[in-house]
Amino acid sequence: MHISTHAQNTPDRAAFIMASTDEVVTFKQLDDYSNQIAQLARARGLQVGDGIAIFMDNNKHFLEICWAAQRSGLYFTAVSSRLTASEVEYIVKDCGAKMLFTSDYMKEEADKLVALLPDMAGMFMVGKASEGYEEYLPARDAQPAEPVADETQGMDMLYSSGTTGRPKGIRRKLTGNAIGEADALLGLVTLLYGFDDKQIYLSPAPLYHAAPLRYNMAAQQVGTTCIIMENFDPEQALAMIEKHKCTKSQWVPTMFVRMLKLPEDIRTKYDTSSMQTAIHAAAPCPIPIKEQMIDWWGPVIYEYYAGSEGNGFCQLSSEEWLAHKGSVGTALTGILHICDEEGEEVPVGESGSIFFEQPEEAPGFEYYNDPKKTAESRHPVHKNWTTLGDVGKLDEDGYLYLTDRKAFMIISGGVNIYPQETENLLITHPRVADVAVIGVPNEDFGEEVKAVVQPAEWSDAGPALEEELIAFCKENLSAIKCPRSVDFDQELPRHPTGKLYKRLVRDRYWGNKDSKIV
Repeated sequence: MHISTHAQNTPDRAAFIMASTDEVVTFKQLDDYSNQIAQLARARGLQVGDGIAIFMDNNKHFLEICWAAQRSGLYFTAVSSRLTASEVEYIVKDCGAKMLFTSDYMKEEADKLVALLPDMAGMFMVGKASEGYEEYLPARDAQPAEPVADETQGMDMLYSSGTTGRPKGIRRKLTGNAIGEADALLGLVTLLYGFDDKQIYLSPAPLYHAAPLRYNMAAQQVGTTCIIMENFDPEQALAMIEKHKCTKSQWVPTMFVRMLKLPEDIRTKYDTSSMQTAIHAAAPCPIPIKEQMIDWWGPVIYEYYAGSEGNGFCQLSSEEWLAHKGSVGTALTGILHICDEEGEEVPVGESGSIFFEQPEEAPGFEYYNDPKKTAESRHPVHKNWTTLGDVGKLDEDGYLYLTDRKAFMIISGGVNIYPQETENLLITHPRVADVAVIGVPNEDFGEEVKAVVQPAEWSDAGPALEEELIAFCKENLSAIKCPRSVDFDQELPRHPTGKLYKRLVRDRYWGNKDSKIV
């Protein structure tokens, strides 16, 4: 199935609706526009296997560009709208993109790219085009709306968010399949989560991130209408569920936190009873937060653990989670192995590096232009076992529990401390809006634990709140896991997908010292 199928069968059905403006793009329009951009790419010399880059806010043209690449055998790289021009330049050049699509919303950084990217086959801007860019709509509309003669399935080539260093591109070989042929994700969203042409999917996250991009496209492939929020706002999200009677949605834990911390009269005034499947991933969800969401919405919360690398997939329902609180599920694809530093498997209940085993003949992934990073993702003995750099443990039933990212581990006096547990506790405190727990230099122990807190009210920041939060930790955790000090920040550098740029927080304290996060 493909958007072209729905364009023929239900041309006037909404492929997606923009949340703030109520702008509707039908399947017929999405099909036509994507054909026109595919034709534009061919007209500029792009052939199967070439790439494009998209540096754009959530607007109504984003997905038509992605579908254009998907149906013309191109790699498409969605670039974070939060990046600076030099960071965008690095990704565009690294992935080998030959065309760039941006918008006047990104004007400040996009204008700088003209001089940085002199050899592009085309640079297009949605809205009023700056010097050096072509206006998007006239360029699109000058092309025919017929499919290109050599339609074949393209693929996303996405980059890590750079929370532990420079972003790395994840590239797979093109399949050569027909554009409507199903892939593994399509099977998951239909069989596991029940996406079909009767569903309404709320997408509150940036489209440049892997999960929202892939789930929106998979949803549209089976005829689901998507409600796309331009920016996440907790009350607007609830309003969209009520207004459109949304049945499916996808979140990150920070979105749950922000909705739960709305005043009760706001939180309860919207009808969310239409929601059948609320999926979350991207970051560990504190147990109390998830308990509150299940109490509020019912057993419709589903969690998964996976990466853009596509090397494995864990999942569990609300009922499973309630029986295995804190787990991210069992492996549906790939076989889980927990290994120590030497690559030896550890006993059940012990923490170690998480590896997914895939069949030896399965197509693997590579970090583009980074053989060292690719090699580091492989097990020292079993090359078909790969890791995302996360640490976790298995219980006797085969359920996986994430401990932390290996790179974020604090070593204090020779003791390994994983800060996620402390973060999960502190975020439940009513006076905490956001928190990062990091290791900072200590002359005697190497590192000590520090919490950097964004208070719910900035006026609360100070010694009294610091003392209260440290005491709160000591009441609930062993002393070794508790922060020895608390600093306050008006806003932590968090990615819109929920991931924390912990490297940026750590850099304030390590300066020129050798941080483990590189």
